[in-house]
Amino acid sequence: MPCHIGWKHDKSKWQFVAVPQYRYFLLSLSITMNTEQALALIEPQVANMRLFDFHTHLVGGKLSARGLHDILLYHMGVSDLYPAGCPSGARLTQYPGWADKEEAHFRLKEAIPFFPRVVNTGIAWGNRIILADLYDWHQPVTMENWERLDAMIRERADDRAWHREIMKRALIERFVTETNRRGEGLDDDILDYSVEWAFFTRAQWGEFDTALYELEKTWGEPASGPSPIGMDNRPKTKKTIQKAADVYDAVHWFMNQFPMKQTVSYATHISSDLDYTLVSEAEFEAALKRREQAGEKERSIYASYVNEVFLTEYAKKFGPSLAFQYTVCADPLPFETGSRISQRTLGQIADMMARHPKIRFTVLESSAHANQSFCTFCRELQNVALCGVWWHNFFPAIMPRIMAERLDMVSLNKQIGFFSDAYCVEWSYAKAVMIKKVLSRVLAEKVELGQYDVELALYIAKTILYDSSKAWNDNTEM
Repeated sequence: MPCHIGWKHDKSKWQFVAVPQYRYFLLSLSITMNTEQALALIEPQVANMRLFDFHTHLVGGKLSARGLHDILLYHMGVSDLYPAGCPSGARLTQYPGWADKEEAHFRLKEAIPFFPRVVNTGIAWGNRIILADLYDWHQPVTMENWERLDAMIRERADDRAWHREIMKRALIERFVTETNRRGEGLDDDILDYSVEWAFFTRAQWGEFDTALYELEKTWGEPASGPSPIGMDNRPKTKKTIQKAADVYDAVHWFMNQFPMKQTVSYATHISSDLDYTLVSEAEFEAALKRREQAGEKERSIYASYVNEVFLTEYAKKFGPSLAFQYTVCADPLPFETGSRISQRTLGQIADMMARHPKIRFTVLESSAHANQSFCTFCRELQNVALCGVWWHNFFPAIMPRIMAERLDMVSLNKQIGFFSDAYCVEWSYAKAVMIKKVLSRVLAEKVELGQYDVELALYIAKTILYDSSKAWNDNTEM
């Protein structure tokens, strides 16, 4: 990019001037401004910036909450309530099913008595944002009033104009969701799609042949969705993998089922419980014979072999045209996951991404500990970008560290600043509000430090919240 560098006198101070493609960036060398003063200038402007939501689980035609349960018992909320004493720790009925009114009301009545114990959490803040901003509800949810609030939300559940109004208020212009949640395509004008089907590298609690099963359940079948976390009874598959050649056949079938209309990525999970090595065909077939007695060693062999075949064939078929979303650092516990990853796994992931330079990897990580390592990967690998803050990181105490590290270490085109992981558009709204507030303060602190001025801080916010996200999604950035 052509860039002219010089100095400009602006009344009371001299400023450094960089002009890339006729745009001025002024970095003041003498400005003094504390965080609160900078925040007062930055936050209102960031609040009015548009967003690109890079990863959700929204359902086409049914974007908003079906009732109060979809807001208060979002799975991150359930993970607040269960350790606080609420009897149920599992998610409500998951898509393609829906929690009916009986299930939803039972779980709400079970959970509401425990709300006073979790009013302190970041997720509780998100609940309050949704209820106050979108439903004009400004009081605690209690056993005496929850049914009135539930009725208000249910009344608007199928109002597609309301769905779009929430999106408009959030300033979100487009979402990426799962291909199998497209429905009848009613919201194709605002949705792009990501294949989330077979998770070869996600460990399941108490299983040792998950990689094989995840591939087998796609083989000969039309495109579907991922296996739920903690699945008790696995449905039988039409075909089973008997030899290494079957892996190639199944992988090709799987990829040929990708519904390419508006499909922009493939999403899967990397588990820290697996040892990612390069496995020979002979090693794989020997381990395959031990499937009935498989343990941790075999689990890693299956996952490593299937994954490497898949990445190799994926690169041949799609190259950089479909981004590859890796969620990492959230490994199974009986109900949900905990945040952890080993240094060994981090190194193996870096090797894996370096081996496949034609694939554009986007990393959605769930560990502040791992963030600095992934920042260094981005500095050395052209095909890696970091995406938002996910799951166990989405808390006001953790987000600033992650954002600040990335701003210091990673180029703007490799920072996808926002995704909500939302299952209803109300939670996309809440997380958009939260992320903008936190990012504004991080930028304001850098202004006080003298690293940025306000103009540069605002340019950075705009770039990572929308421009870089859209460019990566549209395959105009590598």
